[in-house]
Amino acid sequence: MTIQKIEANGITLAIENRGPHDAVPLILVRGQGSQMAHWPGELIEGFVSAGFRTVMFDNRDVGLSQRFALPGLLGDADEILDLLRRGETPKAAYGIEDMARDVIGLMDALGLDKAHVFGISMGGMITQQVILEAPERLLSATIVMSACRPAAQVGMGGQAALVERAEQLLVRTRTREEYLSDQVAEHAKWGSPGYPMPEAEIRAMGGVAYDRGVDADGLNRQVIALSCAPDRRPGLAQSEVPCLVINGEDDTLVPLELGKEIADTIPASEFRAVPGMGHIITPLLAPLIVETVVEFIARRVG
Repeated sequence: MTIQKIEANGITLAIENRGPHDAVPLILVRGQGSQMAHWPGELIEGFVSAGFRTVMFDNRDVGLSQRFALPGLLGDADEILDLLRRGETPKAAYGIEDMARDVIGLMDALGLDKAHVFGISMGGMITQQVILEAPERLLSATIVMSACRPAAQVGMGGQAALVERAEQLLVRTRTREEYLSDQVAEHAKWGSPGYPMPEAEIRAMGGVAYDRGVDADGLNRQVIALSCAPDRRPGLAQSEVPCLVINGEDDTLVPLELGKEIADTIPASEFRAVPGMGHIITPLLAPLIVETVVEFIARRVG
């Protein structure tokens, strides 16, 4: 399928459809700093083979979607860190709430009344926000490798936690080769040790992403959105949306207990802990994820 540009929530998003247009829709939502080029083909084709119209898109500020370089808003990593270390929070160009409305706007633009939504990492936070804002639009929600409370309440807590997470995620402008090397390093640090991805494949996937558009400031604006994200636990505790929560037992970025907390908070949820899974869905891991999600949907939604 070819990439489409659509207007959703007042902005331009790049999207791609796979599978029959009259099939039940499943929307895939990426995490911070990544784009739809990072979905393994095995995951996409697995969902298509299971009978879903599989819809992918680039979140705002990445890939081929609209950028948000606005006057007075920071995107430079060092300037953002300087503010955070002084106890201040940079002004956000947008929030997780806006990104959730992008998903809802995408559904509107495609004429989708309801859909299953599958979100990873920041995409899992976006999915949670969709649960809060438009539960009637969801057939089910799958939240993978994510958390339901602000970074300031995770780990060491407070501003120190925000600084720690920003230091992990903020990036500087990179050449193509530097970006590819960073992709390899991220797999070594945060990948799925039980389902490794060969370096040549990591570099090939990263090359596609870089050539589509990698903008350090855009990625960093997403980090600021994360730093301003609300505590979603009070609203999630009232949810009736069928929800599957998946977390890797070997996730070094979002620990297993944060995924378990989401499942403990949402009454209509189920939790799956996956041995050998880290913070990246690799081609080897994709079939297990597809099988888990398809079984859950068949049993809980039909």
